[in-house]
Amino acid sequence: MEKIKVGIIGTGFIGPTHIEAIRRLGFVEVYALAESSQDSAEEKAAKLGIPNAYGDYREMLKNKEIQVVHNCTPNHLHFEINRDIILAGKHVLSEKPLAMSSRESEELLALATEKKVVHGVNFNYRQFPVLKQLETMVQNDEIGKVNLVHGSYLQDWLLFDTDYNWRLAPGTGGRSRAVADIGSHWCDTVQYVTGKKIVEVFADLATVIPVRKKPVVNVSTFGGQQTEDESYENVPIHTEDYASVLVRFNDGTKGVFTVSQVSAGRKNRLSFELNGSKCSAYWNQEEPEKLWIGHRNRANEVLLADPALFSADAKSYIHHPGGHNEGWPDALKNMMLNFYTSIRDGQTSGAEINFATFEDGHRSMCITEAILESHEHQKWVKVGAGQEVFS
Repeated sequence: MEKIKVGIIGTGFIGPTHIEAIRRLGFVEVYALAESSQDSAEEKAAKLGIPNAYGDYREMLKNKEIQVVHNCTPNHLHFEINRDIILAGKHVLSEKPLAMSSRESEELLALATEKKVVHGVNFNYRQFPVLKQLETMVQNDEIGKVNLVHGSYLQDWLLFDTDYNWRLAPGTGGRSRAVADIGSHWCDTVQYVTGKKIVEVFADLATVIPVRKKPVVNVSTFGGQQTEDESYENVPIHTEDYASVLVRFNDGTKGVFTVSQVSAGRKNRLSFELNGSKCSAYWNQEEPEKLWIGHRNRANEVLLADPALFSADAKSYIHHPGGHNEGWPDALKNMMLNFYTSIRDGQTSGAEINFATFEDGHRSMCITEAILESHEHQKWVKVGAGQEVFS
């Protein structure tokens, strides 16, 4: 079978992780990349072993060999590039957020549906094997009626006032930071696992460090490479470092989550707990192979990722025997496997789609906007540019 040929736009932190995951599939070829200049594109292509390099992504989109394009650019470029990819008739996998507003994300969803391209958003946490197992447990009523959902997503990479990155600037990162960047992952993950949708929010946001020292020379997102003789300029910060959000789900279930990018020692700690009428379940992304299950009348237990112990639906998500722990890169591989299997099989919609789509990306944008509005007015706000969008 001829391999599916792919183009990548943007090779900062996330682009190379997409490339690595794609190459693990076997039936997909990373055929080209595009960067902000021809020199940069050729340098990155040589480093990553990619045969074709473009200094303008629009030129790459003209290449008829390329069937799929990944948008791995900064947030403010997502809408225009995603739209151009769809109009070029190519399948698209976008990093989140899908766009800078729900109006834009709604337009992208409508356009992708009209053009019948396969469309995905990289909400890869739902692709962990243990979470697929938990989702089937919820569906099979092993948890019972889920009454409460609570958790957090904590990081420390912006703890110091000398920590700076393009995500801190609203013009490139968007009006929300912690909520849009990591809160979106938490919301998508718990909605996927529970099968419930967040329909109303009450939010409290805070900018913990109102003025940061921006290096005169650009640094990478998670570089941590400041030096004593670094030159800085003071920059006011207008996006949140922290948020706590009360949520209501479509069936009346209650929940709450906290996000922070200034929590020392927490590197990438997405965690949540479901409290059901039969038992509880807790998961922490920094220990992704473990699912804690809590009981009232007998000893608690820890389920370790093991295909021999998983449901039939979850077995395909785990690729090694028990004890051979799979983590973040493997969840990303599952995202790519499910996405490209849909392309290979000609499946553009339906129940067989088992990855986040532009519909999920649009819902995420609506949740983020509702959170910002709730914080501004200090009241409960319904999610959605019209609830009928998500009926």
